[in-house]
Amino acid sequence: MPKPTKNILVIRLSAMGDVAMTVPVLRALTKQYPELKVTLLTRAFFAPFFRDIENVNVFSADLKGKHKGVFGLYKLARELNKSQFYVIADLHNVLRTKVLKQFLRCKRFISIDKGRKKKKQLTSGKIFEPLKTTHQRYADVFKGLGYPIDLSNPSFPERVELGSKLQKLLDGSCKTMIGIAPFAAHEGKMYPLELTKKVIEALSKDYKILLFGGGKKEIDILNEMEFAFENTVIIAGKLTLDEELDVVSNLGVMLSMDSGNAHIAAMLGIKTVIIWGVTHPYAGFAPFNQPDDYALLANRNQFPKIPTSVYGNKYPENYEAAAGSISPEVVVEKIKSII
Repeated sequence: MPKPTKNILVIRLSAMGDVAMTVPVLRALTKQYPELKVTLLTRAFFAPFFRDIENVNVFSADLKGKHKGVFGLYKLARELNKSQFYVIADLHNVLRTKVLKQFLRCKRFISIDKGRKKKKQLTSGKIFEPLKTTHQRYADVFKGLGYPIDLSNPSFPERVELGSKLQKLLDGSCKTMIGIAPFAAHEGKMYPLELTKKVIEALSKDYKILLFGGGKKEIDILNEMEFAFENTVIIAGKLTLDEELDVVSNLGVMLSMDSGNAHIAAMLGIKTVIIWGVTHPYAGFAPFNQPDDYALLANRNQFPKIPTSVYGNKYPENYEAAAGSISPEVVVEKIKSII
């Protein structure tokens, strides 16, 4: 006899990489507990991340509009309370979600333990050891609610067959495609652009290079790279998020900094090589289900204070060049060895 359906609310509002990291966890949750009906509270922009997961419905939070401020959160809670949730999993655990919690009618509410004390010890140099992954921290929340999750045997969506628009953009290439996302939120997490160009130059001789990025300044730089190298196409700024996910699902490998693009590729089961600058995978933000040797690490003999912070926003003088201690040849050989 099938178990009765239970509604649960999952809260993960931002940022892009963190939201992407919930995808494999929710995929495992709904696969292992098919009786659950999950409502994910997040920003509308992120809804395509969850397009292939059954029993997950995205409820959009308009945090800059009607759900802004305390009164906005009260209105949001009134909308959510109509669903009568059995349990609530807060995967964000910030002031906003704590305020929202006060307005939600549900007795079982567990928030993520972000492990701030251990992370502070890691970035201060008191310890240097791998901490619990963010994916496991998410899973621990569901375990606390009575739904332990096994993340050891993940499933991923099938590659999407590309339509005519995307085929035209990619120029009908039959070459293996490599995605490269050279930007990150902070300079200390980025590979020097001149070294990135050497990587593209070497790889573009044999592979199709797709360039991913964000803002106008970044897109201008990527346009210069597209013009400078053969078999290189800029994706940034040309596609919807749905279309971009379609393209990523067809990559042979993604090369990224410690950024959201890494987690997007990993959530789709794409091999993901990360260049780490002042941050480090020990903090728990490595992409999902990727071998340890896919992480290319800055030289800690030269930069012994790495990781200088969890998010890469703090680092000593001259540490912004830390990622440059990884040679382009090492990057190229790593990609060629796994593609």
